[in-house]
Amino acid sequence: MKQYKVGEIIKCKVSGIEPYGVFVSINKKFNGLIHISEVSNEFVRDVNDYVKVGEKIFAKILSIDTNDNQMKLSIKDIDYANSGIERDAIDTTQGFKLLKENLPIWMDEKIKEINEKRKV
Repeated sequence: MKQYKVGEIIKCKVSGIEPYGVFVSINKKFNGLIHISEVSNEFVRDVNDYVKVGEKIFAKILSIDTNDNQMKLSIKDIDYANSGIERDAIDTTQGFKLLKENLPIWMDEKIKEINEKRKV
């Protein structure tokens, strides 16, 4: 069985998608999770916009749990769809600007949703 190392870029297959991240199958022994925060340096509204179940992608190993045969992975700084080659991190002037602009809107939407449920 291949020995994996943190920092290594590996090929894997998307086996499931949840709102919080992507599950991948690495081989018969290991599975992995790409948390939503490790999908992109930009705000990720929906992981489905990046990968599809059954798709083969590349991912970078962040940590390895040999007891549970699980890996934490990242695709945000690599060309995950094609070659797995690491990309230079892109420094944006946006930073948290999108979050700052949208947070009040999202909070208002959630408060309205909660108040609607209370009326029922």
